[in-house]
Amino acid sequence: MSKTSKFIAAFLIPFTAFGAPFGGMPFAYWQKIYTGPVSFTANYLLVAGGGSGGCRVGGGGGAGGVLASSTTLHTGTTYTITVGAGGAAVTSGAGGGGSAGNSGGDSTLSGSDITTLDAVGGGGGGDYTGGGAAITGGSGGGAGGFNGYPNNTGGSGTSGQGYAGGSNGGGTAAGGGGGAGNVGNDGSGNTGGNGGDGITSSITGSTVYYGGGGGGANRYTTTGNSSGGAGGGGYGGMDSNGGNATFYGGGGGGGRDQSDAGGFTSGYGYQGVLIISSTRTATTITGSYSSSTVGSNTVYTFTGSGTIKY
Repeated sequence: MSKTSKFIAAFLIPFTAFGAPFGGMPFAYWQKIYTGPVSFTANYLLVAGGGSGGCRVGGGGGAGGVLASSTTLHTGTTYTITVGAGGAAVTSGAGGGGSAGNSGGDSTLSGSDITTLDAVGGGGGGDYTGGGAAITGGSGGGAGGFNGYPNNTGGSGTSGQGYAGGSNGGGTAAGGGGGAGNVGNDGSGNTGGNGGDGITSSITGSTVYYGGGGGGANRYTTTGNSSGGAGGGGYGGMDSNGGNATFYGGGGGGGRDQSDAGGFTSGYGYQGVLIISSTRTATTITGSYSSSTVGSNTVYTFTGSGTIKY
């Protein structure tokens, strides 16, 4: 046997002698060991927590900011998810003391190979006193309403994430909280402004609204409550508590304490969410999540903070 033939035989014997994986699929085996990280495209919907409404003639809470796009991820990298909480409700004090609402928490997606995505929490709604101005956020809270404070304006939204809250319409009824899709409505006469609508996404396979603003409270008891925006916004109070937000990123409704008795509450904001979709399946995942399949994609919905690695 020639030297060349002996060399070839020596190279082939280990693969044929030991069988799979060496003999059956040597190239796939070695590729798994030596191939570096694989890049892939993932679609995401990142929603922050909504703000709560204000009290006493409280503005509606602003919706949590919404980011919806795609990014390039890599296998082998661990990505960290933070899901923002909704803003806690506030309560009017005896004698008619008001309070601005609380802002929602930010939701983030971060990793060593991407720029951190940060959806900003919704702003709290304003109260009827001059010291409780509506708060800026992913979407801004609506202005509180009352005769003594004309032309109060809503809080500003964050560009690319949400819109401003409505004004108090010249100092009467409260403005609606801004939504992820459009501005909150101004208060008009005795009727609070409706919350701004959220935006739609079909990342889960169904078309759904996310990030609706809360409705502003009425000035006096009158026909009908203002409504929250599509996407979980709570209704505005009419000598009553404000309505709680009902879906991801929704802002709470403003509370109305007409009798100055105290103890009326605004509606709370709803928590955020991260939904991420790609053709790949995660190898390691932590936190509060669920998974589903939409076409050829695996979709993970995080309702609590955690991590994911593909």
